[in-house]
Amino acid sequence: MTFELPELPFGKDALLPDMSPETFEYHHGKHHRAYVENANRLLVGTGLENKTLEEVVLACAGKPDMQMQALFNNAAQHFNHSMFWRSLVPSRQVVAMPEVLQNAILRDFGSMEDFRRQFVATGMAQFGSGWIWLVVDAAGKLEIVKTPNAHTPIVDGKRPLLVCDVWEHAYYIDYRNARQKFLEAFMDRMANWEFAADNLAMAG
Repeated sequence: MTFELPELPFGKDALLPDMSPETFEYHHGKHHRAYVENANRLLVGTGLENKTLEEVVLACAGKPDMQMQALFNNAAQHFNHSMFWRSLVPSRQVVAMPEVLQNAILRDFGSMEDFRRQFVATGMAQFGSGWIWLVVDAAGKLEIVKTPNAHTPIVDGKRPLLVCDVWEHAYYIDYRNARQKFLEAFMDRMANWEFAADNLAMAG
């Protein structure tokens, strides 16, 4: 298959003032596009041409071959970014967290305040570039995990529900080095809880 850059599920100005059109122009239009183009180039001759994106990521993970490592980095970044766009929602479309997700969060984190605090703290604890995820494990328990660089939880057998990008290109235009403010804005005004609840339902 040929990987394609997904359209944003909203206009580039839809998350103002929390994320600017300039951020999306660079982040989606340049960074994500480059990962897609590189993944398509590196895919040729691997025998994985007919696999899905997730299958390609899993097939390349941990391989010593340099081409496979490069393909993993670019395919996994395509996977991660595609999920990040869907993890965002314009502020004017923010709705209450679905009850099924809220109940699972209360069960596994104790309170919404503790959940928010742990998500932001985990994001701050990620040294350098990476991702902060809300995932569900094989036993159905919710967890907050951080992954460096292109790494993604599907490699560890966990299903992503929601993700926040903490590579600097995700927030530096709008927040400079204030990663915590970006994480707080994500949790308070940008996180797409309906998307997370749908993923939880699909995970069973």
